[in-house]
Amino acid sequence: MDDSIANGTYEPVDGIMPLASFTAPRVDYSLHRLQHYTATAAEHFQNYVLFTNYQFYIDEFCRMSHELLADPESGYEAFVAPGNLITQSGETEPSCGTELSKLPQMPAYHLKRADGSGITMVNIGVGPSNAKTITDHVAVLRPHVWLMLGHCAGLRNSQTLGDYVLAHGYVRDDNVLDQDLPTWVPIPPLAEVQVALEDAVAEVTGIDGYDLKKLMRTGTVVSLDNRNWELWDQSELVKRFSQSRAIALDMESATIAANGFRFRVPYGTLLCISDKPLHGELKLPGMATDFYKRQVAQHLQIGIRSVEKMRNMTAERLHSRKLRSFAETAFQ
Repeated sequence: MDDSIANGTYEPVDGIMPLASFTAPRVDYSLHRLQHYTATAAEHFQNYVLFTNYQFYIDEFCRMSHELLADPESGYEAFVAPGNLITQSGETEPSCGTELSKLPQMPAYHLKRADGSGITMVNIGVGPSNAKTITDHVAVLRPHVWLMLGHCAGLRNSQTLGDYVLAHGYVRDDNVLDQDLPTWVPIPPLAEVQVALEDAVAEVTGIDGYDLKKLMRTGTVVSLDNRNWELWDQSELVKRFSQSRAIALDMESATIAANGFRFRVPYGTLLCISDKPLHGELKLPGMATDFYKRQVAQHLQIGIRSVEKMRNMTAERLHSRKLRSFAETAFQ
């Protein structure tokens, strides 16, 4: 049981080619892992997946989900929380499931639609290891897209706390996928996802055209595997960031995008700048609390709006040809 089919290293026996990217044992393994890590059954996962690295986003997602669930025109039929706690449309409390005494490692929440076109949001915590773990397993469900919505460090002096970063390239210093996907493989931006995210930012903020560039910058995101990177030699870091033209830094986005590329799952990243360590603006407790209150709701609203836009696309349009290798399996 391995990922040789998805990785493009599978060598067929007797010329028999695989029909899908994952074998049955691999799928079964991931279905059990999803229950373990998220405390929700795989059957509740929706085709549009949002990943975040802060519980603040989950709290806001729960609030927004219950508002949408109360709207009979929204198309959403149920909300599922860890423990498989299911709140049906028209209800205010869960009607079934188990209340958990402690949350799992990566809790998942599902705003469901009858056809599976709802939204799943997962708090993956901090670091590329978690990002790889959850996307390794969600990939077997073959979602239509996954997006990273989280916080990052701004690397340019012209950026302001609360500005958005739309990633169109990645520096993969996360080191968790190097054996599966060599770092020389480029991770391209996907036009359909990029446009949906940019349009959503413009609609939610009410800013468009050239003025949007003052709020949202498009560029390269660095993902590291060291949370205390600020303690490294700054001159070497600044040189690397400058050479890569990087505009932001986090620990998860490149991993999520790279695994999306590897598994042929459309991907995108929209981050919000919460600190600027290179310029003396550190994430201190009081500042962080005020920042979260202001920005989380808007950022999440943008993510949901972008999902709505992609939901209106045909699957053929969203599943970009950029993700296809020379010889693809017969089934998605």
